[in-house]
Amino acid sequence: MRQQAGAVALICTGAPGARYGLPATAVCSVTDDPPTLLACVNKNASAHDHIFESEEFSVNLLAEKHEEIAGVFAGMTDLKGDDRFKVKGFRWIKHKSGMPRLTGALATLDCEVVEKQQFSTHTIFFGRVREGAYSEGAAPLLYLRGEFGIMQTD
Repeated sequence: MRQQAGAVALICTGAPGARYGLPATAVCSVTDDPPTLLACVNKNASAHDHIFESEEFSVNLLAEKHEEIAGVFAGMTDLKGDDRFKVKGFRWIKHKSGMPRLTGALATLDCEVVEKQQFSTHTIFFGRVREGAYSEGAAPLLYLRGEFGIMQTD
């Protein structure tokens, strides 16, 4: 599966002071009526239990300009928990529900967990979309062969 390029999303939960998040490529649409998506989260991820207990999360689809913040959330720095949301150059606001929303993301979706399926090392969270927003024209950040990158266009 390292040969399959995937769009990078930050899956986040919590309120300022107690926010958690992780980068993920295992996010996809399930239905459009009602608008529902799924996100697969490793049970060892620091955000997992917070999503599991709160039953809500946001999905922030990253643009090419977000490579640095993707690395921060992937654990490439010493920052943990809420400190990851304080990296200079990136601005976080809130959805109406209070879920974290990254400004400038390709799209950001606020979700309520409607079902959880545990499978081996991961939990599959099914989220009904409560609110969404998007930005036009930016190129997506991709993950391929263990590295973040951008889509090359000729």
